This record gives sequence, C-alpha cells and structure tokens, in this order.
Amino acid sequence: MEYEAIIGLEVHAQLLTASKIFCSCSTAFGADPNSHTCPVCTGQPGSLPVMNRKVVEFAIRMALATHCTIARRSLFARKNYFYPDLPKGYQISQYDLPLAEHGHVEILTDGRSRTIGIIRVHLEEDAGKLIHDEESMKDSHLSFVDFNRTGVPLIEIVSAPDMRTPQEAGDYLRTLSSILEYLEICDGKMEEGSLRCDANVSVRPRGESVFGTRAELKNMNSFRHVEKALDYEIKRQIDVLETGGEVVQETRLWDPHRSITVAMRGKEEAHDYRYFPDPDLVPVFVDDGWIKEIESRLPELPMERRKRFVASTRSPSMMQVS
Repeated sequence: MEYEAIIGLEVHAQLLTASKIFCSCSTAFGADPNSHTCPVCTGQPGSLPVMNRKVVEFAIRMALATHCTIARRSLFARKNYFYPDLPKGYQISQYDLPLAEHGHVEILTDGRSRTIGIIRVHLEEDAGKLIHDEESMKDSHLSFVDFNRTGVPLIEIVSAPDMRTPQEAGDYLRTLSSILEYLEICDGKMEEGSLRCDANVSVRPRGESVFGTRAELKNMNSFRHVEKALDYEIKRQIDVLETGGEVVQETRLWDPHRSITVAMRGKEEAHDYRYFPDPDLVPVFVDDGWIKEIESRLPELPMERRKRFVASTRSPSMMQVS
C-alpha cells in the first residue's frame, strides 16, 4: 500500500525587542543564569504584567507578511501546566482570540511554487530553560533552571497541515526564517533557541481524505534535524501500520545522536491546559491606522524580490548596441 504524509509545523520565534513581553528585563542572550529576572517574569505574588507595545508591532509585521487577517481585538489567556521552568505554573498565551488568522506563505520546493496555509499567528511568553548536561553536573543528580528566557516575547506561527514531504517542511521553515530576518524581528538562530519548531505528522493511505493519528515531534534545533526527524517518523508510522499496529497519539523527541524519535509523553489536547482569559491583562486593540502605518514600513520580502529579479532578467533589454 502506498502512503502519504500529512505535516503541519508550529514555529516559535523569539522577537528582537530590547525588553521582555510584560516587564522591563533584558532579552539579551548569553547573560549569567538568572541575571535578567524580576518579580513579574518570575511570577512573584502581587506583581502585575504590562504589555510591551513593540511586541505587538513586531507580530503585526509578521501577520502582514504572511497575508493574515489581523484581529482588531485579541485576548491573552493563561495556559496551565506544571514544569520546573515555568515559575507561575501557567504560560501567558493567546487561545480563542489570537492576534491574526487565515494567512498563507509561498514557498519554492523542487523548483516549483507551493502555497502553505497559516492558521494563526499569536503572541505568548517564553518559558525558562532547564540545564541537564553541564560539565559540573556530571556527578550530580540535579538539574538547574535558568529563568533569563522566561517572559521573552514569542510569536507562534501555526501552519495548516498542507505539507506532504520532509523537504517541503524544511523549505517552509527556511522561508519563514528568511521572512523573519528580512522584517528584522527575529534573528532565526535555531542553535540558540530563538527559532524553534514542533512538527505534527501523520500518515494515511494515498487517496484517502481522513487524517491518520498524529505524533508531535520536538527537540529539533536545525533545518536538517527537522527534515531528518520527519523522514524517520514517517517511515516509523508506516512500519507500524504495515505490521498491523496502531499509531499512538503522543509527543516524541528527536534524538540526533541515534537519528530516531523516542516517545516522551501522551499528546495533550487544548482542554488539558484549562485555558481561561488572563484577568491581569486587558485586551489588545489594533486600529486600521496602526496597521497601515506598520504596512507602509515593511521591506520588500524575499519571494517578492526573487520574482522581481527573475522578471528583470526575462524582460527585453532597453539598450541598443550599434
């Protein structure tokens, strides 16, 4: 039986603002652990978040560049889960009222153009970082947590499940990275965690319209790792089905040393996070004038520049040589 893959990507991009999304702490990378923290980003009792306007502007830039419809009113919610690098016990994100929806991006793959849908672009805060493998910890059974990254502004760009091959997914991710860099809102450094990607992938018999059971892939810190992880996971799921098994909905980690994916936990659904509106934050209002002002300052984007260069090389010369 011949199978096809169904792939969607959730891309998190750290925004290049000088301060965090809800406080004035620095977002600079590489500082001493826990040196860029305050009562707000560490969730101390009585502290209140204040929205960073530049974060919204940067997110609008990306929404315009990906042809999204921008909501005139969007809302922050609390996404509840418990993990050592999440000091409040919840993450401030957007859920049912995101900043932007229903966009698309054009990619080039195998020499042809493909349009990949964008379901939504929304704002959220980053979590901290757990450190497990420092040299000083080799004889220790402890992990350490660095909260410098806590509260760094993110946009999450959620694609439609429109990709069918690992190469298409890699080309889509490279295209997004290029757009983010052209807009000067993210440096795209996957090795530093400023651009991160989770992939949702399932397989189905070719010709069928229903989706198969999907797995979510994490821990991919390069374009090549995304492609390799997807390639392995597609083959693994096909092998499970071909041998009479059932694919389990779960979150899996990419192990770059063994070039395999391994089960991490059962895949959460939205209701598991118990979203509710954040009572400490007012809605985000965006008017037409602000959108037009931001749009007027957008640079020429990579795909438009490429089309212009190609068109110029195909147009007849205006010069006469005697």
